[in-house]
Amino acid sequence: MKRNATAVWKGSGKEGSGHLSTQSTVLSKTQYSFNSRFAEGTGTNPEELIAAAHAGCFTMKLSFVLGEAGFVPEELTTVCVITLENGVITTSELSLTARVPGISAEKFSACAENAKQNCPVSKVLNTAVSLNATLV
Repeated sequence: MKRNATAVWKGSGKEGSGHLSTQSTVLSKTQYSFNSRFAEGTGTNPEELIAAAHAGCFTMKLSFVLGEAGFVPEELTTVCVITLENGVITTSELSLTARVPGISAEKFSACAENAKQNCPVSKVLNTAVSLNATLV
């Protein structure tokens, strides 16, 4: 399987702007710029997109891991915070809240750690990945 996205940029790094489009068209000429990345401008930025990808990948992987262990989650909610410092992505912090009927805290923790270690986005990120998982 292969997926693609396209970035188009016009102008200088600080004054220019660009747009992003994805194969699925979920993003279609979605604006990004210096201000949307480093200030509070309109549009998206690479770190926000990485956060969305990591949250989505981890959460889906956890659903599969739980299923393999015999559990069906009622709801899994993951927030991912990507930190960019001095031009380097330094951390990806996953915060999970989960409702999984019948699972012990120990089994839940093991499943969440498995998903953190084995989701494809965790594997591709060259940064520290942390997880704070809460079973409710």
